[in-house]
Amino acid sequence: MKKISFSGAAGNGISPLEQIMVCKGYDVYGSDYSFDIGKDIDRKTALEKAGIHICPQDGSMITPDIEYLCVSAAVKEDNPDVVAARKIGIPVKYRSDLLLEILSSYRYGVAVGGTAGKTTVTAMIGYILDVLGKKPCMINGGALCNYPTDKGIPNYIYNEDEICVIEADESDGSIQKYHPFIGLITNISHDHTSMEKLFSYFSVFAEHSQNLVISLDFPNHAKITHPHLTTFSLNNPQADFYADNIILNSDSITYTLQNRTFTLPLIGKFNVANALAAIAVCFKLGIDIFDAAKALENFKGVKTRLEKIGSTKNITVFNDFAHNPSKIEASLLALKSGGGRIIAMYQPHTSFSARNTGEETAAVIARALAPEDIMIMQEIYEIAPEDTDISSQDIINRIRQNGHSNAFFSPSKDYTLDFIKKHQQSGDKIVIMGAHDNSLADFSRAILREIS
Repeated sequence: MKKISFSGAAGNGISPLEQIMVCKGYDVYGSDYSFDIGKDIDRKTALEKAGIHICPQDGSMITPDIEYLCVSAAVKEDNPDVVAARKIGIPVKYRSDLLLEILSSYRYGVAVGGTAGKTTVTAMIGYILDVLGKKPCMINGGALCNYPTDKGIPNYIYNEDEICVIEADESDGSIQKYHPFIGLITNISHDHTSMEKLFSYFSVFAEHSQNLVISLDFPNHAKITHPHLTTFSLNNPQADFYADNIILNSDSITYTLQNRTFTLPLIGKFNVANALAAIAVCFKLGIDIFDAAKALENFKGVKTRLEKIGSTKNITVFNDFAHNPSKIEASLLALKSGGGRIIAMYQPHTSFSARNTGEETAAVIARALAPEDIMIMQEIYEIAPEDTDISSQDIINRIRQNGHSNAFFSPSKDYTLDFIKKHQQSGDKIVIMGAHDNSLADFSRAILREIS
């Protein structure tokens, strides 16, 4: 049996690949610094149940019989595993290259890109194909709520048939590597890098795709062209896939597609757009559009994507991966559509993100929230001692300058929890937003317990 190893085993991009490779018959080893310091223990346990050998991140798992070490773009050269691999000549392979190898081994590859919605759409496509018996392989950054399991993290589906669906990351430019049968672009908005770079990445991705699916609801998408184009829209009836008569309920959405009405057990108008994108891709793969839409009536969503954690005392708690202006605004508007006051906590994930999108984030938060709604911002998650020029407090100041005075800085989770307990009231929707920090899901559950 061939042995391979992964550094950053807890990561959203690495963890599905580890599990896929176990399914392929490899002896898989993984390490993660968060495990070493006692964090993300639920993920560690899940990965061990999936058959992955978890080791300390000190280079000890790198032995001469390891075929290669797989890392994400976030893992640096001074990582102990990388240092150990370089020392004895073990190849170091990027996550995106392994993902490309897997995608390319299937007859019909589907790559889902976009700065918002790609995780949910990837999950929707994988779910539709799975329940309709098409035996897909799906590799995603988020765990599907439809697959509660005592073995592993449900962010993948494994089959060796003809179709593979992947979430393609634009943050490091690796989306340009893929040459899929179908490329999907959900959205292009300000996120990890400049808009100029983003358009360059997505333009190359479009050129590499045999078929392209894209939304008509964003004017800047007109810059992306393709000879084999399929479109979807919530606004333009000329799109190939168009939804109207959208009704936002407290815990679901109804919409009409080609004169037939369907229900999604999710909230947020943007999820109708996500559904159209998934249905369009499945249609290109030979699936009847009504069968696809019907399948989604049982789709329960993706963990940490505006995930309902629970309710108590007429207060509902949500956890959300939102971490750029468009995602934050979409989530807040989705929560507002059902009525009630919002208490939102957002934790920027990196200093770069806070600098790059902070001004726009402040503007959309002030625009989306009503005067009675409360915004709390914890300090930046990955902030270094040298990052003295930026703080979450700076974004709070901008939110206030944009006209929303009910905005407050929090130095810690304990402070946030005490603040929420003090200010909660019946009818509130509490949402915890942020990326990279896997403990935010547990924090959301702690809030639900504390306010019970």
